[in-house]
Amino acid sequence: EVQLVESGGGLVQAGGSLRLSCRASGFSFDEYAIGWFRQAPGKEREGVSCISSVDESTYYSDSVKGRFAISSDNAGNTVYLQMNSLKPEDTAVYYCAAHYLHPMMAPDLQAYHYDFWGQGTPVTVSS
Repeated sequence: EVQLVESGGGLVQAGGSLRLSCRASGFSFDEYAIGWFRQAPGKEREGVSCISSVDESTYYSDSVKGRFAISSDNAGNTVYLQMNSLKPEDTAVYYCAAHYLHPMMAPDLQAYHYDFWGQGTPVTVSS
């Protein structure tokens, strides 16, 4: 059974940091792309960052570039999202998702590519 379990969310003041974790099981982790998405109340889901577990190539949305960093621990089947310089507009439920990634392809944040999703972890940034 495929499982993606997020953790690390919480309440933080603006300017602070959080590190989210996404632990995966039930599939060949090193053949997949893992993405982080978020959804704020009343807003559409937004892609944040993704990483290829094949070659560790990464991609970031413009809204988080330079503030967030994604990394992968293939041995531990875990992807991390280090979030620095957090802003109130980063408040959302953060989800990790996974899909098989062809070795010749780069990861992207097209949600329809992703087959498996976690339950989400809430992040609240106070001003």
